[in-house]
Amino acid sequence: MKIQIMALAALMLAGCGTVQTVVRSDEAAAKSLKEQKSYCGAIPRIYSGVTYDFCYLNAPLEKGRDSQTYTNAPAFVLIDVVISGALDTLLLPYTIYRQQADGSIILN
Repeated sequence: MKIQIMALAALMLAGCGTVQTVVRSDEAAAKSLKEQKSYCGAIPRIYSGVTYDFCYLNAPLEKGRDSQTYTNAPAFVLIDVVISGALDTLLLPYTIYRQQADGSIILN
């Protein structure tokens, strides 16, 4: 039971980058980053989870929020970068094929 809870927690944490770009549709990933107003124009499918996380970090600050105000969001995204990197490595054969067949995920 304890192992299952830990595995579920890890999968939920990894859900941000890799699951957003590999499992969900291209439109869902693009919509999510558009809502964050990310400056990224496209996400390559190879290591797309890591790229998604960096695009998420590359979004402008919310209106009214001071750049000196600390939040936990960057820490969680950086943890997800490590997990997404591992999952993206496991999914390389699939993502290389998808990159060749479909190209990058266009955001703009």
